[in-house]
Parts: sequence; structure tokens; C-alpha cells
Amino acid sequence: MTTTDDYATYIAGLPRVLAGAAALYRDAEGRVLLVEPNYREGWALPGGTVESDTGESPRTAARRESAEEIGLDLPLGRLLAVDWSVGPGRPPIVAYLYDGGVLDAGQLASIRLQQEELISWKLVEPAELPSYLLGSLGRRTQEAHRVMESGEGTAELENGRRPAHA
Repeated sequence: MTTTDDYATYIAGLPRVLAGAAALYRDAEGRVLLVEPNYREGWALPGGTVESDTGESPRTAARRESAEEIGLDLPLGRLLAVDWSVGPGRPPIVAYLYDGGVLDAGQLASIRLQQEELISWKLVEPAELPSYLLGSLGRRTQEAHRVMESGEGTAELENGRRPAHA
């Protein structure tokens, strides 16, 4: 067996992790843009799977998914949170959440939903996010919003919560 074959075998045997990326968009009043998927319960942020097999980065994925899902292709701001999310029946997901910025009235009016995946969109007050975003996504979004408001550095999260430091 060649060194290349050995390396390929080694890589094939490594654990798998999924990656997702999303954007936190707001309006001038500070409400957060949520989308309603047709394939699961609850609401979501514009975003989705990082196509890592093609070399896509999390930032590129969040921008691509936003363009596909809501028709807005805008540069993203800083990384607000990274969340290690463990769930039943799937590998862990590393979720990246970026500042999408403030959308003006024209941008909000130009939102066009991806009909194959989304039913609707709405603007939600930050305090109401847990009512719409289920589980770790709600906690992740609240923490990212808090980081954005405070100007703190990127939040490291585990299932939407800051980990206890050893």
C-alpha cells in the first residue's frame, strides 16, 4: 500500500462532523428575521449546511444559503457564535452564526422565499426568540444577539450554552 493509500484510509476512518452556517439579520427596530421551513417544526434563521466536500467555508455557506432562501446576497459581518450541537440520530453539528446586519425597508420588501423549503418569514423581537426557535438554536441565537449588542467577542457554545471552563 502506498503512503497516499494509507492517508486515504486514515481519513476515511476519522469521525464525521456536520457543519451549518446562518446569518442574524435585523430590521431598524432590532427585530430578528426568521424563516419558517416546510420540512420541520419551528422557525429558523436564513442558513443551512456548509458544503464542505466542495471546499465551501462557513461564511460562504451562510451567504449562499441566505441568497437561496430569502433572495438577499449581502456581505456578512463578524462571527457572533460557534456552537457544538449534539443531537440524536446524527453526527454533531458545528453551527456558525454571523452578523447579517440591519436590513432597510427596501431590502425587506425584496425578500423572495425559496418555495421548495420555506413557507414564510417574519420579524421577531429578541425577547420572543425562544418561542419560535427550538432547543439549542434558540439559545444560540439569543447568545449571538447578546454578543452582537454588547460588542463582546465570538461566543463559544455547546448545545447553545456557554461551556463551563475547567
